[in-house]
Amino acid sequence: MTEADFNFLRLLLQQRSGLSLSPEKRYLAESRLGILCRRRGIDGLATLIQRLRPGSDSALESAVIEAMTTNETLFFRDQTPFDLFRNVILPEKLAANAATRSLRIWCAAVSTGQEAYSLAMILDDMAGQLAGWKIAIIGTDISGDVIERARTGIYSQFEVQRGLPIQMLLRHFQQDGEKWQVTERLRAMVELKQHNLLEPAGHLGHFDVIFCRNVLIYFDLPTKARVLGAVSARLAPEGVVILGAAETVIGISTAIVPDRQHRGLYRDQHSKHAQAASICLPIEPVRARGVGRF
Repeated sequence: MTEADFNFLRLLLQQRSGLSLSPEKRYLAESRLGILCRRRGIDGLATLIQRLRPGSDSALESAVIEAMTTNETLFFRDQTPFDLFRNVILPEKLAANAATRSLRIWCAAVSTGQEAYSLAMILDDMAGQLAGWKIAIIGTDISGDVIERARTGIYSQFEVQRGLPIQMLLRHFQQDGEKWQVTERLRAMVELKQHNLLEPAGHLGHFDVIFCRNVLIYFDLPTKARVLGAVSARLAPEGVVILGAAETVIGISTAIVPDRQHRGLYRDQHSKHAQAASICLPIEPVRARGVGRF
């Protein structure tokens, strides 16, 4: 891949998906797009870029973005956010939303669905406390392929062994040969949609809880600010956001603020919890022009 072709690809990824491809990741682009070329019968990377340059082949652009998107995930990934959801967030929401008896959750960048189904398992195990409640879990991802796979709820033995306790596997999955499928009851709890975080999300509505984990690390600072702004705009009153362990809003956004007691938990700056226990940290202006990691 020539320098000009690589720079064109970097700009395309940035504009269409927000992904920041650093110069040292050129090998990754050549590897992943080489596989895409072989699958589609395209004669090499130069021909691929030549087809992309007119900007008229949206299907090919989507295929390139999907090829370059990292879809690493697993059930109950990092565990702490799920303990936080079960032990801190849910008690808050059960009290705050007692009148409406409704709870809306958004899993942004849901990939193949493990995060959304992990939350569904927690809620299903609390069915007695949530009787009569209207629960909605919306999972979105830029990749149509992974959304389609997530909708099936089918996972390999290797995938269910990563982070999923055996008791939950037996309770919430049905075995089919060497595969395991999430029960129909849990699949009905999760609605999966294709959505680009750079695009308006008003059609999704507002949410009490938003999981947006391990996605900001792939964006440059202006794009992080843009995504955080779009995500925080979807918060219902007193809503909360959970970010990944390596992610922060400090120096990027003031729309949501870190919770004092729980790392990774962020609250609307106007919420009563934030007003009562906000962290008074200085917000430095965004100067860096670095990129996120692939």
